[in-house]
Amino acid sequence: MRYLVITPTEREYRNMSRAIEREGLSNSYTVVRSSVGKALAAANTTRAIMQADGDYDRVAVVGYAASTLDRKRGDIVAPRVARYHDCRIPGDFVPELTDPHPLLGHDDAVVWTGDSFVDAEIIAEVKERYGMKSGLFDMEATAICQAAELFDLPVVVVKMVSDVPEEGDTEHSYDEFVNAHTDFSLFVEYLENLR
Repeated sequence: MRYLVITPTEREYRNMSRAIEREGLSNSYTVVRSSVGKALAAANTTRAIMQADGDYDRVAVVGYAASTLDRKRGDIVAPRVARYHDCRIPGDFVPELTDPHPLLGHDDAVVWTGDSFVDAEIIAEVKERYGMKSGLFDMEATAICQAAELFDLPVVVVKMVSDVPEEGDTEHSYDEFVNAHTDFSLFVEYLENLR
């Protein structure tokens, strides 16, 4: 299997690049840094796919994510669905923004994408608006799904829970966690075993 691996930040890029530098992997991996945010993630994913001229079988989005209370820092989660949480339009007006995007992950979870670093107040509002109880939050996954769909490429998202804002975590908690958790071998193992 040929993977295009998308990592939003430089730290995630370095961690994933180090993790694939080992012998005996059954898949091939090209790691690209998308940058943070929906627009850059979609643009850089599209550019990477086009430069490879159809050379990928799947897109993998790996890195850190905030979570609701049901998970703890360090958990590895591969959601089944990606959605935007910051769209304020009726669902059937612009379905490409409000519809769920299926993922190849095995966990009964949704990764919610928006243009802001979430805090407890944003999570509470998303829970109320969508009637959800749990989820992950990032700033890229759903936009990457949209870009990959243009090329009929399936997507898997694998995230490590870096912060739980409902427990009082902030951007400082995120930074401390990310600096201390740099081993991405669990991401590689997940992708190696994904069928």
